[in-house]
Amino acid sequence: MIKMKAALILANGSVFSGVSIGSTQTRVCEMVFNTSMTGYQEILTDPSYAGQGVVMSYPLIGNYGINHEDNESSRPWAEALVVRRLSPRGSNFRCEGSLGDYLQAHNIPGIQGVDTRALTKILRSQGSMNGMLTCAERFDLDEVLQQLNAYRVEHTVFRVTRSQPEVFPACGEERLHVAMLDYGVKQNMIECLRRRGCKVTVLPASTSAAQVLAGGYDGVMLSNGPGDPAENTAIIEELKRLYASELPLFGVCLGHQLLALATGAQTGRLAYGHRGGNHPVRDLEKGRVYITSQNHGYMVLTESVDPSVAEISHINVNDGTCEGLRYKRPYCFTTQFHPEANAGPKDTEYLFNRFIQNMIEYRGGDR
Repeated sequence: MIKMKAALILANGSVFSGVSIGSTQTRVCEMVFNTSMTGYQEILTDPSYAGQGVVMSYPLIGNYGINHEDNESSRPWAEALVVRRLSPRGSNFRCEGSLGDYLQAHNIPGIQGVDTRALTKILRSQGSMNGMLTCAERFDLDEVLQQLNAYRVEHTVFRVTRSQPEVFPACGEERLHVAMLDYGVKQNMIECLRRRGCKVTVLPASTSAAQVLAGGYDGVMLSNGPGDPAENTAIIEELKRLYASELPLFGVCLGHQLLALATGAQTGRLAYGHRGGNHPVRDLEKGRVYITSQNHGYMVLTESVDPSVAEISHINVNDGTCEGLRYKRPYCFTTQFHPEANAGPKDTEYLFNRFIQNMIEYRGGDR
């Protein structure tokens, strides 16, 4: 099989040459890097990557293949994949195919043979930037740079959200009924609730607060998702109405940012984001550090949080940014990191237990 040459062109004019993997289609997207050693399938199928191409900093990707059980959504959302070396086959008892074939089947362009260490250093020092993956033998760099400067990641929440409600029954006895507002929810977030006896009704992002409040739910989760939180003005207005109720709320990642905006705080863009499975976060109440999984390019600005509305509950150990909020309003808290992703030996799924307890107390008794 002839290996086709490919190139990755960045908005700063850098050009990385390599070999094409997956689709040979030319693709423009925002390039970001992820420091995870494993979890490439979950990354590709995480709706939070809509509009983005992913650079894996770990040098060997694809060594355990692909299987249907690890998908975080019904399809991959990442626009492109950049690796140092792609394993030609997977070795794992659950393996159902190679990563290369998966990329090809889903029309995702990629490139291997790239110095991903050098590429990651560029994105870390200069910030995430747009890039083009192409197999074209010749290209006009000035024309490519014009395309890259014009590209914007916009309106992604309504690209990834469900169009209709979907119900997931509890695993075992049903104790509680949770509404999940789908801004780009990962499947494992739903599973964490189902395992705790929750029936989960996943609702489109456009669902109004009135519809949620009329649904008889025990609590509401605000899911993760892609893009700039501040552009979702209609969603933010509905969250103001949900916050004004007493219904228990738990927000993760984009949901954390959206609720902060709804309560008067502000968000800002991180230079290169937090993406990976090895980010240390300190729980200020427990006084201990947890290793967390993260995927976000924006943050809640700590100084913008009104202390009469909420207090900072978690901080990022690396850069001190806000990683969680505990609201003064009862039964309401949010986190920037992903508690469902099981990134470390002492995981943060205890936050789901807190949400369960909040719902039980809200309903006035044991469930």
